[in-house]
Amino acid sequence: MKRWMMIGLLISLSSASLYAQESDKLHLSGSLQSDMLLAQKDSATGAEATGSRFRTNTYLDLRLSNRYFEAGARLEYMPHPLPGYESDFKGWGVPYAYLKGRYKNAELTLGSFYEQFGSGFILRSYEERSLGIDNSLQGARLNYLPCAGVAVKLLTGRQRRYWHHNKSWMTGADVEWNMEESFKSLQEHNTYIMLGASYLNKYERDEVVMVDPTHRLRLPRYVNAFDLRLRVQHHGFNVLAEMAMKTQDPSHDNGYIYRNGYVAMLSGSYSKRGMSLLLQAKRSTNMGFRSRRGMEGISSFINHLPPFTVEHTYTLAALYPYATRPEGEWAYQATAAYTFPKGSWIGGKYGTTTKVNFSHVHSVLKKGAGEMGTEGYGSPFWAWGDATYYQDIDVQLEKRLSKATKLNLMYMYQRYNQTLLEGHGGMLNTHIFVADVKQKLATNAILRVEGQYLASKEGDKDWLFGLGELSFAPHWMVTVSDLYNAGNTHVHYYQGYVTYSGGAHRLQLGYGRTRAGFNCSGGVCRYIPATKGLTLSYNYNF
Repeated sequence: MKRWMMIGLLISLSSASLYAQESDKLHLSGSLQSDMLLAQKDSATGAEATGSRFRTNTYLDLRLSNRYFEAGARLEYMPHPLPGYESDFKGWGVPYAYLKGRYKNAELTLGSFYEQFGSGFILRSYEERSLGIDNSLQGARLNYLPCAGVAVKLLTGRQRRYWHHNKSWMTGADVEWNMEESFKSLQEHNTYIMLGASYLNKYERDEVVMVDPTHRLRLPRYVNAFDLRLRVQHHGFNVLAEMAMKTQDPSHDNGYIYRNGYVAMLSGSYSKRGMSLLLQAKRSTNMGFRSRRGMEGISSFINHLPPFTVEHTYTLAALYPYATRPEGEWAYQATAAYTFPKGSWIGGKYGTTTKVNFSHVHSVLKKGAGEMGTEGYGSPFWAWGDATYYQDIDVQLEKRLSKATKLNLMYMYQRYNQTLLEGHGGMLNTHIFVADVKQKLATNAILRVEGQYLASKEGDKDWLFGLGELSFAPHWMVTVSDLYNAGNTHVHYYQGYVTYSGGAHRLQLGYGRTRAGFNCSGGVCRYIPATKGLTLSYNYNF
């Protein structure tokens, strides 16, 4: 019954479009996204075609709004979802719907909504369809601007988990004060200061968790989390300091120990024309924070710990991506970019841009056994553990050789602890080389060619990747690629796509193989099994 009531709301929004056109007071907008796969079995890659060969993830979003009012809903259709999603992902219905009202400096939302406090250390609800994540809250939220420069958020709700909502309740508040709005003299000196504070309470009922056959844990029903942050910007300098903690939260993630969780981050950057620099460090322990303490996998996280590693777009550089460790880590990142000016020896006729990035993630030191039902372990703040999770250093060169030709080169050295991150394989050491050339062939035709090589003595050893992409503006693009393992398996992962874009429509037809591995975004990763078959993707925005 609930599903059909939600579908009725979706139809109501659609029928309201006539009024929107006639009155010119309401505006109807939305989008349709459908990704489809006709799967084939492939013994070479291990791809399966069990169950339904036709699989699809389809989303229809509708939003009706004017100055004072907004209503929205989303229909999701996944009776046979794409491979790699958790079993509970399967289904269809309208799991997301909301009503929103605005008056003067206040905005009230009832129903489903997304929210983030600060960097997300204690709360981040968001949607990432490529990972199968939608941890929206269902409840109420009030945004209020009491005075210039001050923003207040109050919320309460339950977290979505696929087609249901976890029974625990989150209630919280967030306040940010942009001081330059209150003290205009700061703006006159190009100085901007933000102070922020957040609080979140999770209420979750007790449950039976046994330490041994005769003793059970007494689990806290309330878990409190706090966040403080300060951002200072002066001319090209920008510094962010943020720290958060949560009270005792025994869970499957931490082995049901009674230890507080902590995270602290310091990030500094400087930029001016032709140059930029970023330095940041983060330490976290026991900050896995879920709305259901017994959950596994990537669902039901209330918070988010941003990674201090680059999300590479080149295929071989992203072959072994890093996922943030909620149980604890030391993470460092340094990035610098510099553009050699036109006419200089290195800059040449068109200028040359170089980028260097270094990322390192290490375990924290833990003293104690961390047994179930105890306070767990001690962890001196500055001490490192004995394990390196991930490290990379990459150097990129971007240079325009002529008006019609642009060259990108990259070298990357990576260390990836496959044993700790995936449970097998040892420490992988890889050297990655990338050459990317873009050539303008005509007014409306551009050819882009990639060549990549990964050299390693561990894991699957050497890999090769090649790509050719020919685009005809403004509508057509043809792409062919091949990922080849030259080390152990000697398997080709070939792909071909034809893409058409016209106005609000985008249609892509493809065929090929995909390798089993991890798809990551923002330090969160989903394992995708090998696939082979015909793909069709359609996107429409209105």
